[in-house]
Amino acid sequence: MTTTPPGRYLNPVLDADWPDPDVIRDGDIYVMVVSSFNRAPGLPVLTSPDLVNWAVASHALAAVPPVDHFTLPRHGDGVWAPAIRRHGDDLVIVYPDPDHGIFTTRATSAAGPWSEPTLLLAGSGLIDPCPLWDDDGRAYLVHGWAASRAGVKNQLTVVEVAPDLSRPIGRPRTVIDGDALPGYTTLEGPKFYKRDGWYWIFAPAGGVSTGWQSVFRSRDVFGPYSGRIVLAQGDTPINGAHQGAWVDTADGADWFLHFQDRGAYGRVVHLQPMAWDDDGWPVLGESGPDGVGRPVLEHETPVPGTVQAGHGPDGSDDFTAAGLGPQWHWQANPAPHWAHPDGSGSLALAAVPADRGDLRRLGNVLGQVLPGQPLTATTSLSLPDGVPGTRAGLVVLGQAYCWLGLEHTDDGVTVAAGRLLDGVTEERVHRSDLPGPATIEIRLTSDGTGTADLAYRLPDGADWVRAVGGFEVRPGRWIGAELGLFAVAPVGTDDGTRARFGPVTLSMHAATYAAQVRANASTTGVIA
Repeated sequence: MTTTPPGRYLNPVLDADWPDPDVIRDGDIYVMVVSSFNRAPGLPVLTSPDLVNWAVASHALAAVPPVDHFTLPRHGDGVWAPAIRRHGDDLVIVYPDPDHGIFTTRATSAAGPWSEPTLLLAGSGLIDPCPLWDDDGRAYLVHGWAASRAGVKNQLTVVEVAPDLSRPIGRPRTVIDGDALPGYTTLEGPKFYKRDGWYWIFAPAGGVSTGWQSVFRSRDVFGPYSGRIVLAQGDTPINGAHQGAWVDTADGADWFLHFQDRGAYGRVVHLQPMAWDDDGWPVLGESGPDGVGRPVLEHETPVPGTVQAGHGPDGSDDFTAAGLGPQWHWQANPAPHWAHPDGSGSLALAAVPADRGDLRRLGNVLGQVLPGQPLTATTSLSLPDGVPGTRAGLVVLGQAYCWLGLEHTDDGVTVAAGRLLDGVTEERVHRSDLPGPATIEIRLTSDGTGTADLAYRLPDGADWVRAVGGFEVRPGRWIGAELGLFAVAPVGTDDGTRARFGPVTLSMHAATYAAQVRANASTTGVIA
């Protein structure tokens, strides 16, 4: 449902956790790649005809390598900020795993298939890589550093690499030292470009939720680089204005996509107009009184007449396809028997035996990003079999979580709701006996400002019963909260029990959302 008239868009264009975006124009479409951390499949690749409306085209990683290592959830590890470029016949993604090194994968189109990842640079703490092929065919890589692994941060390093990105062939050099720049902390997320004989590094600093976007340029790939801040929050409600990508349109216009940390809803993606000043420096967003760009909340679309259909890919799934939809992912590399999508209009999940009562420690939670818009999500659930302790349901999953579903006890099947906040032991917050095996409908209501309710009813027209009210949604480790489906059984039971979920339907409350955004903008002057 649109929230703006044709030819206008409202930020964020992706109001959910699509973190650390990099974007290119590839022919007549735009291709975006984002980080995915421990989730599998990993490295989502999105496409758009207009920079405003985006859909998931593929995942570059069917499983997160090393595959055995990520058979357990390793929250915050795995795939960090990637970059994507077209080089010759291939789309090339370069991505880091901060514990293993920098890898590459290739495909001829955004739809894939993608090649098995290969190691470009081995090492711990190497993050946020981006390649650049120079006019003479030589190739370079810029990357940052994670202090948690390398003991170093706030620095950007450039190294020459083989043109096929198979190996380094030069000595790494620190080209920008944030410690030498007044006020700079956590300089990271670099993107590498060349324009008019200048080498450009776009990079954020100052912290994910509190920082700004800087740009550096030099006539030599190894510097020295001069820089300036080009995008900051100023008096707008858009905090951070963190790392992103410069992209041009076919008619020569320039745009910049970046993320904003929205806490429980993760790193959401904004689209900013971009121009060049008389000195050849980029101007992002709307110029502020200090000459630094300010993010806009609403603007004319890059492609005239574009209708903004929403603020992210549709998470609904009627389960009539032979496989899982591209919006779904697991918390770890999955086993083949976890899900049974047979195209029947429902999804069977195996109740996997586990000794982990804490849902944060289960790989077999099937999740998708929780939109930052007011929404209602519904599904149905049956759990006809199972030993006592077998349970299944819908969960709002982050570093804290709540769930609602069905559970088998010694006395039969019950409706149950659980919650885990700051401790390590889950508490039951609702239980209601059922007369026998039954199907229930489950409803999640999320207000887009950080709270959620869970309710259920029997499918006979009965009233909804609120089982969890006012839950404070919390993010995961480097990611936003997720909407998930799960089924689990006690250790020692077989995994033949299946929970069956009906279609998942997400209904966005677009008018309420647009009113919230414009209310924030009304006192800032950031509607351009």
